[in-house]
Amino acid sequence: MPVKLSSTGGGSVTLTTPSTATDYTATFPANTGNVVTTGSSAVVTQAMLGTNVAGNGPAFGAYQNLATSLTAATNVKVLFQVEEFDTNSNFSSSRFTPTVAGYYQLNAALQIDGNQVFSIALYKNGSIFKYGNYTGTTASFGICVVSSIIYLNGSTDYVEIYGNAAVTVNSLASQERTFFNGALVRAA
Repeated sequence: MPVKLSSTGGGSVTLTTPSTATDYTATFPANTGNVVTTGSSAVVTQAMLGTNVAGNGPAFGAYQNLATSLTAATNVKVLFQVEEFDTNSNFSSSRFTPTVAGYYQLNAALQIDGNQVFSIALYKNGSIFKYGNYTGTTASFGICVVSSIIYLNGSTDYVEIYGNAAVTVNSLASQERTFFNGALVRAA
């Protein structure tokens, strides 16, 4: 049996129950807001999302404007001097330390001047987590990229980018060549 609720403005809402012997319960939050259904044409906006959820959680982007010297056969922390954005003030001293627990998509690229074997690594809490490497061919500028989804606990976990080369080389410092960025994709 449908129940029709009419408004003073002339519109109405009709609630129709399924024709089964099973009871169903719809529970609404204790605060005001909009209910969006699968049949709705409404657009879900950032304002509808809670705090610290994907789409509304921490995100950052930084790049290098001064070269980092990669010492031969040594892991060297890559420095990112320019912040493009840092929505939750979690990026400092070339380190990302989020204050929201969850799964983060992290990306970094490192380009060097020369045709050399080199690598880029995503470090979590001071240890290598993921890496990518480049074996020089005839290109004069090699580029390494590392990208991963990583769980960070929101209190003590942090991530940094390190580079390593077979010989001493310099990174190429620019927004499009050597960068580090990331965002929360799912809260824990």
